[in-house]
Amino acid sequence: MSQMPNTAHQEQGSPRSRPSATGVDRRTVLGGGLAAAGALLVPAVTAAPALALSGRPAAPWGVQSGDVTATSGLVWVRADRPARMVVETSVSGSFRDARRWQGPLLGPDTDFTGTTSLRGLPSGEQIHYRVLLADPDDHRRTGAPVDGTFRTPSARRRDDVRFLWSGDLAGQGWGINPDIGGYRIYEAMGRLDPDFFLCSGDNIYADGPIAPTAALPDGSVYRNLTTPEKSKVAETLAEFRGAFRYNLLDDKLRAFNARVPSIIQWDDHEVRNNWYPGEIMDDARYAQKSVDVLAARSRRAFSEYFPVSTLRPNADGRVQRVQHHGPLLDVFVLDMRTYRNANSPDTQPQDEQGILGRAQLEWLKRELSRSRAVWKVIAADMPLGLVVPDTTEGKPNIEAVAQGDPGAPLGRELQIAELLRFVKHRRITGTVWLTADVHHTSAQHYQPSRAAFTDFAPFWEFVSGPLNAGAFPASALDGTFGPERVFVKAPERANVSPAEGYQFFGQVDIDGQSGELTVRLREQDGTVLFTKVLQPGRVGQ
Repeated sequence: MSQMPNTAHQEQGSPRSRPSATGVDRRTVLGGGLAAAGALLVPAVTAAPALALSGRPAAPWGVQSGDVTATSGLVWVRADRPARMVVETSVSGSFRDARRWQGPLLGPDTDFTGTTSLRGLPSGEQIHYRVLLADPDDHRRTGAPVDGTFRTPSARRRDDVRFLWSGDLAGQGWGINPDIGGYRIYEAMGRLDPDFFLCSGDNIYADGPIAPTAALPDGSVYRNLTTPEKSKVAETLAEFRGAFRYNLLDDKLRAFNARVPSIIQWDDHEVRNNWYPGEIMDDARYAQKSVDVLAARSRRAFSEYFPVSTLRPNADGRVQRVQHHGPLLDVFVLDMRTYRNANSPDTQPQDEQGILGRAQLEWLKRELSRSRAVWKVIAADMPLGLVVPDTTEGKPNIEAVAQGDPGAPLGRELQIAELLRFVKHRRITGTVWLTADVHHTSAQHYQPSRAAFTDFAPFWEFVSGPLNAGAFPASALDGTFGPERVFVKAPERANVSPAEGYQFFGQVDIDGQSGELTVRLREQDGTVLFTKVLQPGRVGQ
């Protein structure tokens, strides 16, 4: 393991009790009905539909909320049969003065999933919701309600913000292992009571079948829960849907989903390792060789299984978006997959398309310049200065941005250089980069005085993950933008299983009084590995 000493104060951080106007805080909710409801869902996941109570619709995959703003949010559910989705909301855990929201009809066209948009919510409040599934032929026949909660961002500058981020779930054949408690990292994340969770991509491994068992180096056996859809690479729409559904077999993930809203982005493993548009595969596991066909099927399943505002019906169909979280924070969610050019050695002296595409780059510049938030988190699904190779075609190609040449920008680096120059010259303050993808955790500081390209302001990039996947050694650094790896924790060998550790998530706290942003890199049990405090109002850090 390569690890640099951390001189920052290693405080643990603690859950916050943040009462709403009703005097009911999230921890009170979790100690009562919601925790019980989550427990009741566990056996229902594997129960046959015929055993559902009185033949009424049920939601054994739990509920989720996502893309929550100060006045709106999305609520998701999957039914076990055709049903009408109804959502009730209240600022009281007793559902006094509840509002009722008529949701969509859930059927096979969406794999029985549905999302309801909630509008006109009060800001800075704990919103309690419950989802009812009604028989489409008799609305009086409803299944047991499934409860959830989320907090809308406050419009007040002085209210703190806390969120978590990570990525990479069920990768390299390491799935839900009941022997080690399943996806136990979600318990540690839930204890921190975040406002939301940012998943930086690789929510599934569509190209990674999960076998019942896998051998570990010490001779023991890693046991997986399995499903038919996860027994092979995903090619059909049904197989992609099954890959997204697989993770919802985990009770800890379902409980977390019911308590914490999400901001979801995607990366390569939602489709296939290291994919790019237009790619034609030479992979014997696939009958369908067109990546574009697979990507379209995955995007549809992705839009069905996550509450994403821009992928709703009549929305613009983009994964990239800005999520406004009150006056302290804007989150710029990038899509570094859909518009990229083909993977190559990445040494071309000109590159208009790059990893973002021209339209997305101009969108990002425009939105950054418009933002009045104290902090502008750029949620990237791939790192900037870490070299991520692509050998899937047997060539020394590059998968991310950096190609290992420490000189002037080449290839996709040209686009990033253009963005960094824009941030500096427009004097855009408070930019921080967060990412996952490389299956270890680290902190990099980028400094012009160390760089070949110098026309940018210093900035930080923090890496976390995986959530439950193979862990890998630290990636090499590319010197073009002058990164210094201030902290790293990674194994010395490749594909270390979740049973052996090296699973990580990150925490971000913004103090409403001082405006300071604190990043903590944590292990799966919540132990703090590294802490960095950043000051507001600066173009560079």
